[in-house]
Amino acid sequence: MHEYTRTTLFIDGRWVTPSGSGAIEVVDPATEQVIGSVPNGTAADVDAAVDAARRAFDPLITVAERRDRVRRVIDAMEKRLPDIAETITREMGAPIRISQTAQTKVPLAVAQGFAGVLDTFEFEERVGHSLVVREPYGVVGAITPWNYPLYQVIAKVLPAIAAGCTVVLKPSNEAPLSVFEFAEAVEEAGLPPGVVNLVSGSGRVVGERIAAHPDVDLVSFTGSTGVGQRVAELAARSVKKVSLELGGKSANVILDGADLATAIKVGVGNAFLNSGQTCMAWTRMLVPLSRYDEALGLIKAAAGKYTVGDPFDPATRIGPSASAAQRDSVRGFIERAKKDGARLLTGGAGAVRDVGYYIAPTVFADVAPDSELGQEEVFGPVLAVIPFRDEDDALRIANGTPYGLSGAVWAPDLEGAIAFARRVQSGQLDLNGGMYNPVAPFGGYKKSGVGRELGRAGFEEFLQTKSLQLPV
Repeated sequence: MHEYTRTTLFIDGRWVTPSGSGAIEVVDPATEQVIGSVPNGTAADVDAAVDAARRAFDPLITVAERRDRVRRVIDAMEKRLPDIAETITREMGAPIRISQTAQTKVPLAVAQGFAGVLDTFEFEERVGHSLVVREPYGVVGAITPWNYPLYQVIAKVLPAIAAGCTVVLKPSNEAPLSVFEFAEAVEEAGLPPGVVNLVSGSGRVVGERIAAHPDVDLVSFTGSTGVGQRVAELAARSVKKVSLELGGKSANVILDGADLATAIKVGVGNAFLNSGQTCMAWTRMLVPLSRYDEALGLIKAAAGKYTVGDPFDPATRIGPSASAAQRDSVRGFIERAKKDGARLLTGGAGAVRDVGYYIAPTVFADVAPDSELGQEEVFGPVLAVIPFRDEDDALRIANGTPYGLSGAVWAPDLEGAIAFARRVQSGQLDLNGGMYNPVAPFGGYKKSGVGRELGRAGFEEFLQTKSLQLPV
């Protein structure tokens, strides 16, 4: 049975009454109805959570204890995944087919990946006459977004636990309910009090207090580049480590001679996944000018298969935007793109359904690489198609944004795809249909962020390095 009205925070191993009386309403974006609420936490709540995390932190925690904590959390979470999937669909509108896969099964794979890293990681090594040891970083502040609410939590909390850290977690205001269900799994797992703490609330109060708190050692943030800059600014005042996973404007580069039909089918699906609300979405499709008209026909046909509807209908592929504000933001991008001279191929900003924050899957052709739509993250089901003359032109366009998070390269052969990808300024690229890997490093170049998540690289973000010089 789901509990969508939350009145307590999880601090020091217990559900406690917050210091303030405010609440944040959670709206179902498909129905526009309030379905629940969470506490609007205060700086005092953050202070209590950080204090609990500090007292729970043991820098000498054994690897065996870390493994036990990770395994217990995974087991408790896994049992709840069907319920969490339903909650995610209700709170942020992801189609149920996505909530039951990308929103829950992928986080489980990521969590199991961290467990695997912990099983094989060497925490000590000899370097000449030094013993180099890796130790837990300390108290971690984790600030997560609404688009993949469980995944983003797992990508931060699990490696932190595996490293021996303790955590103060702030979920998004739009999709916090699934994170409260995760906290219940943590409670069931029986971790020592204070190892994981949950404080909901506004970014300007709870988020900023976490980032600025002098007793938080590391802040891991996922969200917009603008807010990430603010987090880094606040964290710098106490010289704490910052890991940032920020925006993207990723290019799907289809080189001449590649399998155009497959590249377009996969590329359209990637751009529209989760209603386009994916930081790593390939929202710019670069196609050879020599095959441009053919490509536009294939793109329009592929986009037409993305049905908009009730997110609980298994046939639905495009659910609503997560909030009214997000829908309105996407509509603004669409209207400005038309004024900028881009050609609307399909979709648009008009109403799709009488109720709900829906945006039709939208494709623009003839997008200028330096236009707003060619440069800025929309975070909605909007694909920009850009023609290029040759590979040098494609590379210039691909690298010509402030971002560098993800992308794809399609070429007639893998060697050509690798050669092109080596020149792309991006933290992750799928080549000729290469699949997502939950243990490969993930993170961005340029304004897409600092640091890496997932697998060994994501685990090492939460470790300090100490060198012990031994007598020769």
